[in-house]
Amino acid sequence: MIFKKILFLLLILLISFFHSQKRKKVDTVYVYEKVVVYDTIYLLKPVRLTPNGPLFSEPKVEEKFFVRNIYKEELEKQRAKNRIRKQRSGIFEYGIEGGLGIKNSSWIKAISTERAQFGENFNIWISKKIFSPQIYLLLSAGIWHWNSTFDLDANQDDTILNGFYFTRDGQPLLFQKFNNKHFEYSAQLKFLYEWKNIRPFAGILLNHNTYKMQFLVPENNILSKMDDFKSDQTNFGFILGVQYRLMRKVYLSLEYQQYNMKNLSLKNSTFDFDIFKTNNTFAERKINFGISYVISGR
Repeated sequence: MIFKKILFLLLILLISFFHSQKRKKVDTVYVYEKVVVYDTIYLLKPVRLTPNGPLFSEPKVEEKFFVRNIYKEELEKQRAKNRIRKQRSGIFEYGIEGGLGIKNSSWIKAISTERAQFGENFNIWISKKIFSPQIYLLLSAGIWHWNSTFDLDANQDDTILNGFYFTRDGQPLLFQKFNNKHFEYSAQLKFLYEWKNIRPFAGILLNHNTYKMQFLVPENNILSKMDDFKSDQTNFGFILGVQYRLMRKVYLSLEYQQYNMKNLSLKNSTFDFDIFKTNNTFAERKINFGISYVISGR
C-alpha cells in the first residue's frame, strides 16, 4: 500500500517535471511564401463584319491665312479709294484726247463723187460732276485736220468749177484750183452719265470750218494775179456718243456729230462774193473714234 502511494507520487512528479520542461521549450516558426501567377488567355472567335466602300474626303485647297488677309486688305483699300474719288464731286478733272474720223459733206456732192473725208483731231477737255456722282459736265476744245479727197485744177482738167466768176462790183475772177483739205476748230459741251465702265453722252457743238479756193484776180485790169478766197463759217450742231473706261485714266470713245452750213461764201481782203448764190443749207456729218487720257489725279 505504501509502495503504491510512493509510485503514485513519483508518477505525478514525473509528469509535472515533463510538463514544466515542455512550457520552457522555444517554438520554431516556419514562414512560407506563396507566389500566385495570373496569366491572360486570349480566345480567337470569328466575327462576321459587312465591309463598306472606302470613304475619302474631298481635297480642299486653302489659302494661307496671311495671303488671304493681304488680298482682302488691298481690295478694301481700292474700294475705299474709289469711294473717295466718287465723293470728291467738287473737283475738276482735265485731260487730252486724240482721234480719227470720217466726215461726209453734202455740198461736195455737187462737185465730186468722193464724199467721205478722213481726218485727225486733238482736243483738251475739262469735266466736273454735277447733280449726282454719276453725271458729268464736260467742256472740250480742239482742232481737226481734214485730208483732201479730191483736187480740182482748171489748168489740167475741165472741172465743174471752171469758168469766170464776178464780184458784186462786176470784176471778173477766173477759177484755178480747189481741194477740200482744211482745218476745223470746234468747242463741245457734253453731258455724260457714268454706269460702271460705260459713259453714254449727248451734247452740243460749235465749229468753225475754213475752205480755200484759188482764183486769178485782175491786177491793173488784167487777170494775172493768183489769190486765195476762203470760206469761214461757224456752225452749230449736236453730238451723240459713248465712252468706255479701258483703264483708270484711259477712255475709248465713239461719237456722231452733225451740223448745218448755210451757203458757201468766199471772201478775200479785196474781193468778196458767194460761189453758191442760192440760200442752200448743207449738212456735214462726222463719225469720230478717240482715245482720252485723264491728266488730273483721279
